Amino acid sequence: MSALRGNWLIPDPKVVQLTLPEEQKVSITTVTVGLSTVLTCAIHGPLRPPVIWRRNGVVLNFLDLEDINDILYKDFGEDDSLYITKVTTIHMGNYTCHAYGYEEPYQTHILQVNVPPVIRVYPETQAQEPGVSASLKCHAEGIPNPNISWLKNGIGIVPKLSKQLTLLANGSELHITSVRYEDTGAYTCIAKNEVGVDEDISSLFIEDSARKTRLSVGNMFYVFSDEGITIIQPTDCEIQRYIKPNEKVFTSYAEICPRVEGEAIQSCLWASAVNVRDKYIYVTQPKWNRIMILDIPTQKVIQVIPEASTGETPHIIRTHLDGMDDYFIPPTNLIINHIRFGFIFNKSQSAIHKIDLETVSHVKTLSLKNYSCLPQTMVYTHLGGYFFVQCKTNTSIPITPQLIIDSVTDSVIGPNSDISGTPYISPDGHYLVSADEHSGRIQVQAITVQGEIKLIYDLQTTMHISDLTFQSSFTEGNQYYIYATSHLQTDVLFVELSTGKMGILENLKDPIKSKDWPWSNYNRIIQNSGLFGQYLITPAKDSLFLINGRQNTLRCEVSGIKRGNTVVWVGEV
Repeated sequence: MSALRGNWLIPDPKVVQLTLPEEQKVSITTVTVGLSTVLTCAIHGPLRPPVIWRRNGVVLNFLDLEDINDILYKDFGEDDSLYITKVTTIHMGNYTCHAYGYEEPYQTHILQVNVPPVIRVYPETQAQEPGVSASLKCHAEGIPNPNISWLKNGIGIVPKLSKQLTLLANGSELHITSVRYEDTGAYTCIAKNEVGVDEDISSLFIEDSARKTRLSVGNMFYVFSDEGITIIQPTDCEIQRYIKPNEKVFTSYAEICPRVEGEAIQSCLWASAVNVRDKYIYVTQPKWNRIMILDIPTQKVIQVIPEASTGETPHIIRTHLDGMDDYFIPPTNLIINHIRFGFIFNKSQSAIHKIDLETVSHVKTLSLKNYSCLPQTMVYTHLGGYFFVQCKTNTSIPITPQLIIDSVTDSVIGPNSDISGTPYISPDGHYLVSADEHSGRIQVQAITVQGEIKLIYDLQTTMHISDLTFQSSFTEGNQYYIYATSHLQTDVLFVELSTGKMGILENLKDPIKSKDWPWSNYNRIIQNSGLFGQYLITPAKDSLFLINGRQNTLRCEVSGIKRGNTVVWVGEV
C-alpha cells in the first residue's frame, strides 16, 4: 500500500529499501565565491520518495528564499539535487538530505567557499628623509588565508639579502631601517591563494627634505565630551583641534551646544556617534533631542537635525514597528562591501524585525518567544551567515544563552551552546568573543571555513567588562588582540586571541559612573584606530588614555576632558 501526501506518493516503508554507501555519508564540496554549485543526494533505492534538504535543521524545499540577498536556492532538479546560484560565504556550512518520510539514512554535505584575495596597502605614498625608518603595510583577506610577497620596482624582495629589510606578521608589514636614496621606489604587495591573486602598490620617496603634505584631517580620534569636541592625533599624542561649546553651526548662528538656562557653565552632552565614510560624523545630543552633523574635511559643524524637523522624510519607517529602541546593521570588510538588510528591535520585546536598507521597508519579523529571549545586542559573521543575539529574560534567570539566527533561511537555529554575555565579532568574521559583564568570563569561539562554530578557550577574569574591541596583531598575520575595559575598575585587559595569553594595563583612573552615562551599558568605551592603526583610546571620568597596541603599553594621558565617552576614529581621507 502507498499513501498520497500532497503531490508526493509516499511508498509503504516495508517496501522501500534505501541505501547510502558508507564512503558517501559525508561529502565535502568546495566552490569559489560567485560561482554556482550542485549538491547531489546519494541516497538510492527503488521507489525512493523525493529528497528533503535541510540546513541547520531547517527544511529548504518549501521555503521562499527570494528575499535573501538575491542569492537563491534556484531549484531542486529532477534527481532532487540542490542548486545554489551565486555562492557567497554565507552559504558555507552543513546541508543534509534524506528521503521524505525517512529520517535514516541521511547524507551530510559540507560546503566550503573559497574567496580570492582582496588587499589594501598603507600608506599609498610616503616621503621620508635619509636615515629614518619606514614601514609599508599590506592587509589581505581571502579563503584560504593568502600568502603575501613584495616586489620593488617589479623585482622580488628577499629580506635575507638585506640587513635593512624585515618582513613582519607573515609579510603583512615591510619594515626598512635607516632608509637611503636607493630605497625610493614602487613597492608592490602581492597576495595569492589557490583561487586568485590581488596586488597593490605603496610608493616610497627618499628626499633630503621630505615633502610636507597638506595637514590631514584623517588618522585622528574625534572625542565628544562636556567641553566640546577634541580632535587628537595619537602618534604624537597631541590635540590637533578643539571645538568649543559656543562655536557656531556653519549654516546658522546657533551654537553647537546651546547654553541651558540655570546652568552656570555652558557644556555639551553627547550619546552616540557614527562615522559615515570618513566624510561626516553624525552625533546625537540628547539634551536638545537632535542630531548634529560634523563635516570631517573642514572640521566644522554644518547642520543640526531637530527631532521635530519638518519637510520630506523619505527614510523614516512609519509602521507598526514604532517603539523600537535599538538597531543592528552588519559591518562591511574587504570581502563583504555591500549590506542589504539590517534589524531593529525593542529590548523588552521577544522579536527582531528585518529591514531592507535600500527601500527602508519592513521585510519580516522573527519571533524569539520560544526561547523567552529579549534581544539586547546582535553581531554578525559572513562566514556561514550567522547572527548571534544576546538575550535576557523577564524571569529571575541570571544567565541566558545567546541565540543563533541563520541569515540564509531567516530561522532561529537555537542557543549558542551555553555561551552567554555580550557578543563581539572580529573584523574578519573568524572569531566570536563573548564577555559576561558580571562574572568576568570571556569565551572565545572560532568560525571555521566550513561554517562550524567551535569553542577555543574559556577565560575567567576579575573584570566587570564594559566594552571590548579588536586590535590587529603586529606579529601574526590575520590575528588579533582583544582589549577590554571595566564598568568599575581602573584596569584595561588585553588578550592575545590566538593563544589566550592575558595581560593588564593598570591604574587608568576611574571610569565614568554608570549613573552619569544612562545612554548605554558602555560607561567606559574603548576605540581602536582602524585597519592599520596601532593606537586605542579609552576615557576615564576626567581624562583620556591612549594605548599603544603594538607594544601593549600606555602611550599618554590627555587631561581635562570630562565624560569623553563618545569617540569616533577617522581614517586617512
